[in-house]
Amino acid sequence: MKREFVIGHLFSEGVIKSINEIESIQLGDNTANVIITHPLKVLAARKTIVSGCGTGSSFLEESKLPKIHSTMTITVEDILSGVKSLLHHSELHQITGGVHLVGLFDKDVQGYVTVMIAEDVGRHNALDKVIGYGLTKGIEFEKTFVASTGRISSEMALKCAVANIPVIASRGATTSLAIELAEKTGLCIIGFARGDKMNVYTNADRIVMKGEEG
Repeated sequence: MKREFVIGHLFSEGVIKSINEIESIQLGDNTANVIITHPLKVLAARKTIVSGCGTGSSFLEESKLPKIHSTMTITVEDILSGVKSLLHHSELHQITGGVHLVGLFDKDVQGYVTVMIAEDVGRHNALDKVIGYGLTKGIEFEKTFVASTGRISSEMALKCAVANIPVIASRGATTSLAIELAEKTGLCIIGFARGDKMNVYTNADRIVMKGEEG
């Protein structure tokens, strides 16, 4: 999934706004050469989050943080089912716990279905992979949610906001900076989704009763 990772990373970091901005990708063993339609944007790309140590946080150009535009709502059952499905995807994860899994889920007439589950040592990389895969398949992210086995960091929250993914859920915890960012962008963060329980940290109005989801 090198190609999907490269596409997803460029997109989630704001280097490209659309897959159509990529003119060519050449992949080597440990390199990727990409030609985009607006190469100067790479030089202008800047990280939004610049610090989050201690009790404070700092945002670069906070007014320019992406805002999620989606009317999607989802049930507790669908969230827990998505998170649980990750555990059966990777034998390596089950044996060692040494890789992270991230899944992208989309809704069809029968409910939420798996678009892609990716594994990587880095949870941010796994998220880039599923975003990149979604872009190559023309997925409308405003109708999707992401599930992860790893901690939800501010960087993961930002990547979801850039991609217009309205919900991210994890078996693990989330950071305070991720919660702060989610509140500013409209992202729904769910942590400790295990068994029949979960913690909803932000934008709880996206969680509805079964039969009321949109």
